[in-house]
Amino acid sequence: MSPPFLKHSLHFTKLNKEPSFEKKNMEELDTFYPPDSDLDLSFTSCASITTTTTDRTLSARSSLARSSLTLSFNDRLSSTSSTNNPSTEIPNLHRRPHRKHDPNWSAIKAATTLSSDGALHLRHLKLHRLVGSGNLGRVFLCRLRDYDHANFALKVIDRDSLTSKKLSHVQTEAEILSSLDHPFLPTLYAHLEVSHYTCLLIDFCPNGDLHSLLRKQPGNRLPVESVRFYAAEVLIALEYLHSLGIVYRDLKPENILIREDGHIMLSDFDLCFKSDVSPKLDFTTRTLERSKRRYSCFSDRLREETVTEFVAEPTGAFSRSCVGTHEYLAPELISGAGHGNGVDWWAFGVLLYELLYGTTPFKGNSKESTLRNIASSKGVKFNVEETQGNEPSGMGEARDLIERLLVKDPRRRLGCARGATDIKRHPFFAGIKWPLIRTYRPPEVRGLSIKRTKSKLHVSHVTGVTSSSSSSPRRKRCWWKRLGYLMRIKGSKYNLNSNHNYYCYTNQKVRKCA
Repeated sequence: MSPPFLKHSLHFTKLNKEPSFEKKNMEELDTFYPPDSDLDLSFTSCASITTTTTDRTLSARSSLARSSLTLSFNDRLSSTSSTNNPSTEIPNLHRRPHRKHDPNWSAIKAATTLSSDGALHLRHLKLHRLVGSGNLGRVFLCRLRDYDHANFALKVIDRDSLTSKKLSHVQTEAEILSSLDHPFLPTLYAHLEVSHYTCLLIDFCPNGDLHSLLRKQPGNRLPVESVRFYAAEVLIALEYLHSLGIVYRDLKPENILIREDGHIMLSDFDLCFKSDVSPKLDFTTRTLERSKRRYSCFSDRLREETVTEFVAEPTGAFSRSCVGTHEYLAPELISGAGHGNGVDWWAFGVLLYELLYGTTPFKGNSKESTLRNIASSKGVKFNVEETQGNEPSGMGEARDLIERLLVKDPRRRLGCARGATDIKRHPFFAGIKWPLIRTYRPPEVRGLSIKRTKSKLHVSHVTGVTSSSSSSPRRKRCWWKRLGYLMRIKGSKYNLNSNHNYYCYTNQKVRKCA
């Protein structure tokens, strides 16, 4: 008799073989499609598919509820379908305030300006190659016709090949993508409904996914500083999703894409579920050590600092669906008793472990043994030989964070109560300036090609030091001359030793220090 938690392992579907594409000559294709069809026929050739190597092919660690999708652009367009008509529930274009200066938006705006109805259609896109397969559909690299300077990813989903449950996942993903506006999450540029296809136009990440990058590293692991960088950006992305009441439920390296500039982007939102969330402000008072500075007004007393923290965590989220990837499933998800936001923070701990050690913490010889290890009462174990030897700086803090995240009881798991707010304060992330994380310089990792931007402000993710690419030695000398001139002016209002305008918090009251 199998343990009751193993009944959920039956939902793991076997990977399907790649669909075969029939090769047709151009005369036959012309009879199927009119010359001005919205569908690009460049993928009807077998050679164009099989000769393309991608990083986003079907992974050995598939997610639950993977679709048995058979996708082909050789299907006849239905004459009764709403071809070329955008969805009535989700708008065709999705402009984002934070991405309004993105050159991709300029290209789309130029294409829609020339369109008769002001909307974007498939005929405006030119497909180049297949880049991978997801849970529900296939992803193609595409560009706008007559404009080759902007790359997009087009996720194509064949609705006729999906069950009603899978169709609900498609709708969920489209709705979630339409609500996102974050640098570490995909931008949905357009949502297209053509015949029985749903097409989502999103960002293209040429550097593949984090899972493929790990396989290029010695021991399938990354240095501690690189792990800190990627983990910090994933943490920010999860914090944003949870603030919207979205529980991700499919965190793994395969779903963490790497942009052209080296920063990350989460993908695949078909397994998410939404819940209510009540944002709040928490006020905490911290006691700091005594100040030893000569001119400090706190020389004879302890300093107290009032910190305001924004907390938006869906603590009331609840679902009984058993979805995800078996090595990343939380214990409460395997038991089937119901789960909430804590499954994402458990998966975040598993992600940290895999990035640092090259494997997942509870991996067994089979899926069933892995599930047994997760559901057992035993905690996470680390390599004893590595912990006793000379280990890199930061490994001790990383292990402590992983132990706090991989707690079997979700009520005691770090992050379940106050979300990313508590995780950010862990010593592993000490020194990270969270508001500046977008400007951090990505780490140099083997097998990763990063396109450097021309940004003037640049922060090292290791030291946190801000540098300017436009600063020259001559500018620095001028700056020091001006500073020295100000310091020589005695009695001036610019006197650097003057503290008459310095305000401080003491005993939760604001007072002016004389």
